[in-house]
Amino acid sequence: MANSSPMKQPRRFRRNTLWLALMAAPLAHAQPVSLDPIQVTADREADADTVVDAETIERFQADDLEDVFAGQPDVSVGGSNSIAQKVYVRGFEDPLLNVSVDGATQAGALFHHSGRLSVEPELLKQVEVNAGAGRATEGAGALGGSIRFVTKDPDDLLRPGESAGALVKFGSFSNTDGYKASGTAFGRLSDNWSTLVSVSQSDHEPFKDGSGDRIAGSDARQQLGFAKLVGQLPADQTIKLSHEVRTDEGERPQRPQWVVSSFNRLYELDGRRDTTTLNYGYAPAGNALVDLEATVYHTESDIEQNVEDRWGRYFGFSRNIGGDLRNTSRFGEHSLTYGVDYREDKVNAGYQEDKRAEQQIGEVLGVYLQGDLWLTSRLLFSAGARYDDYRLKDNDDQRFSEDEVSPNANLAWEVVDGLTLKAGYAEAFRGPTTQDAFKLEGSENDPNLEGEKARNTEVGFDYRYETFRLSAEVYRSEIKDAIADPLLPFRESIYKNIGDLESDGYLISAGYQWQALSAGLSFHSNDAEVDGQPLTVYEHNLLGNTMGDTWIADLAYRWDRNLEFGWQGRFVEGIDNLDTSVGTIDKPGYGVHDLFLQWLPTGNEDLRLSLTIKNVGDKQYLAHASNADYQHIEDYEGIVGMPEPGRDIRVGLVMRF
Repeated sequence: MANSSPMKQPRRFRRNTLWLALMAAPLAHAQPVSLDPIQVTADREADADTVVDAETIERFQADDLEDVFAGQPDVSVGGSNSIAQKVYVRGFEDPLLNVSVDGATQAGALFHHSGRLSVEPELLKQVEVNAGAGRATEGAGALGGSIRFVTKDPDDLLRPGESAGALVKFGSFSNTDGYKASGTAFGRLSDNWSTLVSVSQSDHEPFKDGSGDRIAGSDARQQLGFAKLVGQLPADQTIKLSHEVRTDEGERPQRPQWVVSSFNRLYELDGRRDTTTLNYGYAPAGNALVDLEATVYHTESDIEQNVEDRWGRYFGFSRNIGGDLRNTSRFGEHSLTYGVDYREDKVNAGYQEDKRAEQQIGEVLGVYLQGDLWLTSRLLFSAGARYDDYRLKDNDDQRFSEDEVSPNANLAWEVVDGLTLKAGYAEAFRGPTTQDAFKLEGSENDPNLEGEKARNTEVGFDYRYETFRLSAEVYRSEIKDAIADPLLPFRESIYKNIGDLESDGYLISAGYQWQALSAGLSFHSNDAEVDGQPLTVYEHNLLGNTMGDTWIADLAYRWDRNLEFGWQGRFVEGIDNLDTSVGTIDKPGYGVHDLFLQWLPTGNEDLRLSLTIKNVGDKQYLAHASNADYQHIEDYEGIVGMPEPGRDIRVGLVMRF
């Protein structure tokens, strides 16, 4: 057992009391207050680098995270098994990002060989992605950026003048002999209150890869329940309360990232996430100095694996409790956003006899300020800073305390009509946090563990002329003193500062709309390294991965108001002779084509038929975001990720009442 760190113990009672006081202060005023949920309001324009909207998600009948981000060249998803999917932004894995669902931060990891994010695409209004350390409002620990999942409100489904409605959806999947069924009811309880309730279930058998082979351990059974209540209170107040329960069950390899092998046999592996979120706001008409937003959330996630012929059932638990309180004051065209956020993370793990035997508890308190100042009618200067104070008590009773200030500054200059030049610099900080639940028992923290510090620099431009758009940016991101438990040498499981992560690259995107035809083309190139060594998910789990240059092309044509069809292609260039600490590996390139068609037989949304063909060419390939193929290296047989599914014909039916 490691020696205790000399750091001061966190004064939890005093910090929590301070947090509650800060949250309660604005509500104590005599005048009522109103706002939309933080980070995820339907009424404000999304402040994000990339936005994936509901229309895009529905076009291809998205069923998982890989489908959601299929059209984003700088976002990759690895792990064809639903419970093993990991998201990478500019090569950095999602634990290095601040990820939230309706403002509820999804922090911590349960099992390093599985993913930590789960969403239901049908519920999403949009997904906002900010790549690289950015604005102070992105939240604590946003070393590699942020992802914000925004769910639909009742008003997003209700038609003008409508008081109630329902959606019934059914989809079939040819590859997995699977189905997905859902029902959603929504309506107004009164002039000021509305609600939405949705349930869904899906069942998939193991899929076939492009060679026609069934991939053992890729089956899944998922269930979801979601409810949201929205109220428009007197004096320009808004309140939203939502609760979501999502389960995922199936027989998966012991390490879901890899294929089934003699040392990676099939076992039951089930996961669950429960999230409750309360959003409150106050934006009084005629008062530009007050636009208050507040969010309080509680998220619990768990995973259970039954290694029946060895140690039996093992459990991992993660709990996140926290909130954010912010206000935006506007002074003419200028604005200033300031606030405080807090989060407590708790991770447990154990066997059937004592499911929570191992435990780590961490917390972070942040204060931030972000301003947008128009120096001229064409020149916008944005600057801000946040202060974060991290505390951690690990399972060896070591205590860590780290704090830091993270500044940022950005310029956007419209040189001529339609052409805007951009440049920015930002820092982010993350102190020692809770670690992977399934590693708590056999791992420890280096007593000298220090926080991680990110620096992100980027320059670029946006150009728009009528229906044509062109944008490009070059970036460099660095995370100093990255924390991980190195894979090698074997049997060492000590979380320590392993070195500096670097992600360099550029992104180019173009689009054009000509009458009923729309077209897009984008390209992303990235190099992700740690101390000069390429990042690979096998050696640098929870940190990052190396992807080949990626092209995304798409075409869509609206025949008339009732019929639309289109195509999307994702092309990833191969990487040869990628050096790793255990040998040289290759990542073959691939190109995948998807088609979609949507038809409204009755001329309105009361009935919609959808046809989607994923991987039209039945391509056999291993995604670059998955675990690479090490099997040609002696003693590494079986170390390879699952291949991607072959051709999948999806037929969807949506009825609206």
